[in-house]
Amino acid sequence: MTEHDTYDVVIIGGGPAGLTAAQYAARSDLKTVVVDKSPAASAIAFAERIENYPGLKEPISGRELIEILREQALGFGAEYVEAQVIGVKLEGEIKEVYTIDRTFRGRSVIIATGAMGRKPTIKGEKDFLGKGVSYCAICDAAFFRGKTVSVIGNTEEAVKESEVLSRFAEKVYLISPTEKLKVAEDSVAVEGNVEVLRGYIVEEIEGDEVVEKIHLKRVSDEGDEYLPVDGVFVYLHGSRPIVDFLNFAVDLSDEECVITNRLMETNIPGVFAAGDVTCVEVRQAVIAAANGCVAALSAEKFIHGRKRRKYDWAKSK
Repeated sequence: MTEHDTYDVVIIGGGPAGLTAAQYAARSDLKTVVVDKSPAASAIAFAERIENYPGLKEPISGRELIEILREQALGFGAEYVEAQVIGVKLEGEIKEVYTIDRTFRGRSVIIATGAMGRKPTIKGEKDFLGKGVSYCAICDAAFFRGKTVSVIGNTEEAVKESEVLSRFAEKVYLISPTEKLKVAEDSVAVEGNVEVLRGYIVEEIEGDEVVEKIHLKRVSDEGDEYLPVDGVFVYLHGSRPIVDFLNFAVDLSDEECVITNRLMETNIPGVFAAGDVTCVEVRQAVIAAANGCVAALSAEKFIHGRKRRKYDWAKSK
């Protein structure tokens, strides 16, 4: 598919909300694509054990549940693309969703990016944003060709971003606040120029006009160290809605939640939101999935100009 082809539904995010929306949209014969930063980036992917999701006979991990939901969406004809969304243009009849390598055009958009964002918490992080501090290796790795960088985090996302940076930087330090990474150890493919520092907390990011070094504190003995670096890539998760790529293209609450009505509609026609990005009171996978279902049905109604949503697609087969 070329950049100029248009989807009926572009879904941003591949958690329970986004993948459920993809199932319902694709099953209703809407040309559907899910643009997901990473299969490991959603909050549920970190859950080691889930046993209260409807239909499960035995407990499974969050990653396994996500894989089931993704397979169901693909089975109904949805596309899945692993890419980080860096911007959107939502006004007009055809909306655009931008990644580094491609622009996705859609008649409707469903925002389902979850709530693992965070405010800058490391001293100096906010001051050096864009001056050596980044949250996107794919976006900014080329700026650090031949330089020394650090990646802060202990998740699979942090490991993957370290691998991306290793292709450009001369040296990459993966700094984990815990002694064990939150991934299977045998899945950590550490490149020759990647060094893992375990059990360290970054106290401060320091420099003059740009980043020059980071102040580290060892968790075990609280010893201080300083590490010269040219860049700092932060992958520490919080509980804030992930909406930075929107640049206030839709109405947000004071807490930066995407504002919707009960049909998951935002203030822009054809743009919907579902799941934790809307700051639902109960953050459970089943609630996010239900939101995704409603968003997809509302998108179908919008695209076909229906006065009411179509509920039972099986009757039309």
